[in-house]
Amino acid sequence: MTTDTLSHPAIQGSMNRAQAERLDQYTLWEMLGIWALVALPMALLVWVVAPVIIPYSPFQPGITYWLLIIAGMVWESLVALAITYRELGTLRWSAVRQRTWLQTPRDPKTDQPNPRLYWWVLPPLLFDVLVLAVLGGYLDAPMARLFPALQPPLYTEMSQLATPEFKGQWWILGIALVSIVFNYFLAEEFLWHGVLLPKMRGVFGKYDWVANAVLFGFYHVMKPWNLPSVIVSNLAYSWPARRFRSNWMAVMVHGAEALPVLVGVLAVILGLGTG
Repeated sequence: MTTDTLSHPAIQGSMNRAQAERLDQYTLWEMLGIWALVALPMALLVWVVAPVIIPYSPFQPGITYWLLIIAGMVWESLVALAITYRELGTLRWSAVRQRTWLQTPRDPKTDQPNPRLYWWVLPPLLFDVLVLAVLGGYLDAPMARLFPALQPPLYTEMSQLATPEFKGQWWILGIALVSIVFNYFLAEEFLWHGVLLPKMRGVFGKYDWVANAVLFGFYHVMKPWNLPSVIVSNLAYSWPARRFRSNWMAVMVHGAEALPVLVGVLAVILGLGTG
């Protein structure tokens, strides 16, 4: 590489970015600590709090469970905000978006933004659909054989909401929208791909996106029967976010999963298929 090449602004920018990434990375214990801060409270809500309060809740069990999940994600969002503020000393959008990669996808070679790279969400999106719609049952089957007593409680199944009592109950759509905002942006995406992923390379090197998918997967200890498929599907979020340093790509792929949720909720409210 010649001196003229090294002096090119794009190359210098890429080198400066690589140098910056090697500095101020999380240690393994810091990552595990953040995981524990959000995963353990969520597991507590699902496995301890839910069974205790559901018999006394004025809501249907599935709604009560859903509200507890939202509460866990609100806590997750607050943790992400607290970490971000501690690191930056501010929550200004300009600073937060750079720290959490909420930016236009960047060329891996030049580090220059390029909106056309958004087309790269399509392969991960198709992979995610393949895992969730086709391969999920096969991936999760060993969990049922290894842990036959580990079965999802009925209140965790969305199908339990498909009853005539919810026909015309539009407030359920409000719950769904709040859940979607936190699930696919303010909580899970913000923490796992915005806060954590940019600072995992110091420990895991070029496989940081794989480690992120595994760590994010084990955050879902509230539904251990789906852990294999969850971990594999998480690869579809972390790879484009890391490859193109754009968390918007992870938001787009992960957020696409909200569409069947919205369709299902609307079907329940409209009384379709509830008898």
